[in-house]
Amino acid sequence: MADTSGVLGPTDPQIAAIVMSANDSEIAAAKYAKTESQNKDVVEFAKNMIQAHQQLNEKVSALLGKYDEKPESSGTSRQQIQDGKKALAKLKKLDVNSFDRKYADQAVSDHQAVLNALDKILIPNAKNEELKALLVDARGTVVKHLAHATQLDDAFKN
Repeated sequence: MADTSGVLGPTDPQIAAIVMSANDSEIAAAKYAKTESQNKDVVEFAKNMIQAHQQLNEKVSALLGKYDEKPESSGTSRQQIQDGKKALAKLKKLDVNSFDRKYADQAVSDHQAVLNALDKILIPNAKNEELKALLVDARGTVVKHLAHATQLDDAFKN
C-alpha cells in the first residue's frame, strides 16, 4: 500500500488487521445476540451490526487486494481478538434477563474504544489515502453505532 519503513505507528496492513479483528469481534457478539435475545430492539441492532461490520470487512479486503496486500497481525490486532473472545464468553454465561443490558453496554464500550482508536491511532497513521478515506467513512458509521448502542443501553437502565 505505502512505504511505512521507519514509522512508529501501525502500518497500513496492520491497520487493516486491527479494523478487521474489531469487526470480527463485533460480528461474533452480534450473531450470538441475534439468536439469544428475545428483545426485538436488541435483535434488530445485532442484525445491523452484522451487516455493517461485514460490509466494512469486505471493503477493507477489497482495498488490500487492490494493492496485493494482506492484513498483517500485530500485538493490537491479536489483543483485539483475545478481548473479543473474552467478551463473548462473558455474554454466553449470562441468563436471558441480564443478557440484553450487558450486550448493549458492551456495544457502547466497544464502539467508544474503536472511535478512540480511529481518532488517535488508525486514521493518523494510515498512509494510503484510500485506506484513510475508508477509515474516515467508517468513523461516521461508528459514531452512529455508538449513538444507537447508547440509546439501547439507556433504555435498559430506565
